Amino acid sequence: MKTLVCVAVLLAAAPAVAKPWQGIEPGQTKRDSIIQKFGEPSRVVTSEGKEVVAYFDEKAIKGTRQVQFTVDVGTQHVERISVFPGPVIDKESIESTYGPACPSSGKQPSPCYQKKLTDDFRTYLFYARQGLAVFLNEDGKTVQSLTFTSAQAAK
Repeated sequence: MKTLVCVAVLLAAAPAVAKPWQGIEPGQTKRDSIIQKFGEPSRVVTSEGKEVVAYFDEKAIKGTRQVQFTVDVGTQHVERISVFPGPVIDKESIESTYGPACPSSGKQPSPCYQKKLTDDFRTYLFYARQGLAVFLNEDGKTVQSLTFTSAQAAK
């Protein structure tokens, strides 16, 4: 949970364009569209004005172990999507899909990531302009989860 709080703070500090996942776009898509597209969730938890709509176990979305959609209770808009992939995804696949590491100096390609550490020393790749954080497993080479957030949440 500390990790997600840390990422939320970092994403709140950086402007970004929302990155959609499976047709669901943070900041644009409403909760009803999630249910319409993926069916009834495995679990829904509401806390502090946010609702987490989760799909796992027998209701896991194809290609994932779990997906969590964070929805603002007031607006019903999806704010964040946390995806825990089923198959092993390596860092090189992430770089070829979303962009390489940002250079330490000179012109930065768009998009690119900065390598960061959470407060519990987990490595993640932060694509600030896209509102995307990719958390790596302890091996530093494979993906544990991807977190997509809305442009509004990233401002």
